[in-house]
Amino acid sequence: MKQRIDLDTLLSQPTNQNQRIASFALLALGIIESLVGGAMTASGAVEMLFHGDNCLFVRKHLRNKVVDEIMSRGVQLTDVFDTLSAEEAQREFQRELAAMRLLCLKLLGDKQRAA
Repeated sequence: MKQRIDLDTLLSQPTNQNQRIASFALLALGIIESLVGGAMTASGAVEMLFHGDNCLFVRKHLRNKVVDEIMSRGVQLTDVFDTLSAEEAQREFQRELAAMRLLCLKLLGDKQRAA
């Protein structure tokens, strides 16, 4: 799948902020798992989800620090391969994905407690 995901369109349907954030977390977890499994590249993930339009949407409409952090980490995924050796980059890439996964799970846990 090479199509860009537009969070503005995708998250306009959920009726409240908690649903929007939970939907984002589930979507991001899917992208993260695709990255971990090698089904998607870092640049593909940036093109698909972690692009500028979605970053702006998150800042303006979701206004959640954890979601913003996930997006910030996602945008920078390709940078590790530009600055580090291949071995170091792969380790750092896996650490970033693990951190992003934990943040998504935190969002889902927070939403479950709030419901």
